Amino acid sequence: MTDIIQLLPDHVANQIAAGEVVQRPASVVKELVENAIDAGSGNIQVVIKDAGKTLIQVVDDGKGMSLTDARMCFERHATSKIKTAEDLFSLQTKGFRGEALASIAAIAHVELKTKPEDEEVGTQIKVEGSKVANQDVCVCPKGTSVSVKNLFYNIPARRNFLKSDSVETRHIIDEFQRVALAHPQIAFSLFHNGSELFQLPETNHRQRITNIFGGKTNEKLVPVTEETEIVEISGFVGKPEFAKKSRGEQFFFVNNRFIKSPYLNHAVVAAFEGLLKDKSYPSYFLFLKVDPKSIDINIHPTKTEIKFDDEHALYAILRSAIKHSLGQFNVAPVLDFDRDANLDTPYDYKNRSAEVPQVEVDRNFNPFQEENARTHKSFSHSYSSNFKKERGESWESLYAGLQSEDTPKPDSDFREIEFESEEVTGNLFQPSEDSQEKSTFQLHKKYIVSTLKSGILVIDQHRAHTRILYEEMLKNITVSAAVSQQLLFPLNLQFNTHEIEILKQLQDSLEQTGFVFSEVKSNSVEIVGIPTLISESEVEILLEQLIADFENDVPDNGFSQTDLLAKSLAKGMAVKSGTLLNNTEQQHIVNRLFACKEPGLSPSNRSVFVTLTVDELDKKFM
Repeated sequence: MTDIIQLLPDHVANQIAAGEVVQRPASVVKELVENAIDAGSGNIQVVIKDAGKTLIQVVDDGKGMSLTDARMCFERHATSKIKTAEDLFSLQTKGFRGEALASIAAIAHVELKTKPEDEEVGTQIKVEGSKVANQDVCVCPKGTSVSVKNLFYNIPARRNFLKSDSVETRHIIDEFQRVALAHPQIAFSLFHNGSELFQLPETNHRQRITNIFGGKTNEKLVPVTEETEIVEISGFVGKPEFAKKSRGEQFFFVNNRFIKSPYLNHAVVAAFEGLLKDKSYPSYFLFLKVDPKSIDINIHPTKTEIKFDDEHALYAILRSAIKHSLGQFNVAPVLDFDRDANLDTPYDYKNRSAEVPQVEVDRNFNPFQEENARTHKSFSHSYSSNFKKERGESWESLYAGLQSEDTPKPDSDFREIEFESEEVTGNLFQPSEDSQEKSTFQLHKKYIVSTLKSGILVIDQHRAHTRILYEEMLKNITVSAAVSQQLLFPLNLQFNTHEIEILKQLQDSLEQTGFVFSEVKSNSVEIVGIPTLISESEVEILLEQLIADFENDVPDNGFSQTDLLAKSLAKGMAVKSGTLLNNTEQQHIVNRLFACKEPGLSPSNRSVFVTLTVDELDKKFM
């Protein structure tokens, strides 16, 4: 029997490893920025072009690398972070596998420029598909600059699986935000196609959150602080009234490393029990500091999953800390109706000792002194004598001379005078006799029941109205623009950079549906016109729901994007179950529904109505 097992070549092994480490351009940004942080950088700059498909460049001012280190860093399992297996349980750095640069170099053109502080010249190395194409000395500042060009150039199948530029850019922004939030002591900047997306100075955690998610975020944050033997918790949670329809602003950091943990997320949601609206998710930015020996990070190459020694204790501590913060800052409601909030002891005063109040007394004051009494008496006498109450004129004198010849006499009969009726008894549109007959009625404020020749028709009012608005939205976006109602005062709404990017992409389509944007800034939009079918108070809720629907994936082609936009707007604007409708509104929905192209199905392919024939009713009584 011949031998069939063979050792894979290095370039093949590197491409296999790259499939785990580099899933998309955002993965490259994450790995390079984390390397820059491990190098002790104080300022990190990220430059991308065409959502990272053409260029990803990360420039730092860290300690740099020597010539030998610059060559070694592109080898598999070459790292300066660990030396023994025991080091895995005392990690203080972001990376430790030694696979990132080798994987990136296997699927892209990489150019590395680096110089330590004590060297006069730096090193420049160009790598193409794991092969060193050029090595030379260069003049460069202290630190390291890594440029990754033509990602997946030698794996066209992987390149074809990439999403549109807007989707890939959003993933890059997500990774950038996660790293920037964990390290507020480092200055970060992000540029895309020559335009600046983020410029984050060195600051504290609260200000870093505000710089990333907008100035209005500061007033939404409630600080959380707890210190135990198991874990030290710090950070912020959002107030319940600012809960969002999506999970975009939920961040866990363990030892300054971003992680995803459904178990800990459940602890946070449990702390908000009874405070959130239906299908709303709280915002949180929580930083956990634990003993590195009590966790295991080496589970997945992306290092976003983690295992804890005692998850149950961590769950209980986290839940209690958040509930304590919500109660401490009067965010959670209380049942003590007689409590005066002004008498509450501030949290900062709990460890202070009581102080004796200082009271000053004027010992020379004598209220019974005779001289003061006489002076007071004479003053009050003179005060009262200077003012006299004059008798006013009678009320009849106010109307003297106003009576004319046409004015009826006081003793005339008022029954002869005709007054304009204050109540409008007529109707501008007199209903016809046919429309006065009630042909529909509402069942449980959810269904509209109408009669047919062969039986009865039961319509789901929310699905029916969604189908009506969906077809109307598609027509407005693709054929003719909808009518817009102008606002008396512009509506200014706050969004983070991530959400603004989605709104910019949908701006043209939204304007076709009736929205009018006067200004779109980096963290806010100003709206001066809205569709006629919605009220001003519903605009923010509608746009948040729209962003949540587009959060996971923006369709690549225009038709799918238009379809998803129409579905989202129709779902948000449609009449909800539980809304009372009068007979005219019920009849309007019925008539408009059967004028649609697909009246039987909602945009989400669910049944809109059911019919019950007379024969089926007869069978019920047999």
